[in-house]
Amino acid sequence: MAREGMENLVAMLRAAGDPTRLRLLLLLRQAELTVSELIEIVGQSQPRVSRHLKLLGEAGLLERFKEGSWVFYRAADSGKGAQLGAALAALADPGLLESDSLRLAHVRKSRTEAAAAFFRANAAEWERIRALHAPEKDVEQAILSVLMAQPIDSLLDAGTGTGRMLELLSPHVKRAVGVDVSPEMLAIARDRLLRENLSHAQVRLADTYRLPFAPASFDAVLFHQVLHYLDDPGSAVAEAARVMRPGGRQVIADFAPHELEFLRDDYAHRRLGFSDREVAGWFAAAGLEPGAVTTIAPGGGASQKLTVKIWLATAKAQAKTSEAA
Repeated sequence: MAREGMENLVAMLRAAGDPTRLRLLLLLRQAELTVSELIEIVGQSQPRVSRHLKLLGEAGLLERFKEGSWVFYRAADSGKGAQLGAALAALADPGLLESDSLRLAHVRKSRTEAAAAFFRANAAEWERIRALHAPEKDVEQAILSVLMAQPIDSLLDAGTGTGRMLELLSPHVKRAVGVDVSPEMLAIARDRLLRENLSHAQVRLADTYRLPFAPASFDAVLFHQVLHYLDDPGSAVAEAARVMRPGGRQVIADFAPHELEFLRDDYAHRRLGFSDREVAGWFAAAGLEPGAVTTIAPGGGASQKLTVKIWLATAKAQAKTSEAA
């Protein structure tokens, strides 16, 4: 085992020892980037950049994520590869990477402009729905209160959308991952994380029914205004339970039952809210222990407004085995 560990370390050092590969590694510690973006920054051909990325990935220094027709690269955020990357970044002279940083800023600016264009095209619809329910600040404060009642190392935001929940919660956790099926939404979320310099948060293209994570990967999972779009919310709850650690928590923030049928026709809502009994049934079927329920009324006395509810459940802790007498 000691020899294998030494060989792995030597392989990582060799991979990072090339000047271009070191530049790529340091860039990818700052942002997730595609091959085309890296070509623009380092000024080398696609075959050369791809070859360097392959070697860094084989050494465990990078992670690769496919998102539609695009592939994103990111520096490893855990394990020995992450430790070595952090050490190299601490030793690197910032002046040596000044030109790369300027080109990275240009790439970020282009992304920001593209994300802003998509947001402008859809903002009116999102604002109309927001106006129907309790103020966002009240909902967000309630989510913070529920989730931050216990420390969280690793958080999954299932159906992250524009990444607002990642922005809200990332300062309170060690690692945060958001998944969504919309590349356009992920572009907005990725831009948000870059602007806020939330390097310990990331987003991935993934289906909430088939999460690309091993069992017991997260301390907490959040569904924020997601389940009413799904045809089988219970299956999404069960899949989220699969990736929760023993004692981990699942939080659902969604609407109480309502009768606003236009949300189905205009905004693709499949479900018009959920009852406490229905949500508790999902939790029980997924092997979770239902917990407290928080209700956030819209206020203002308007009959055409929506009540938001926050449901909490806990994954059962592993039973301790008794020692033999």
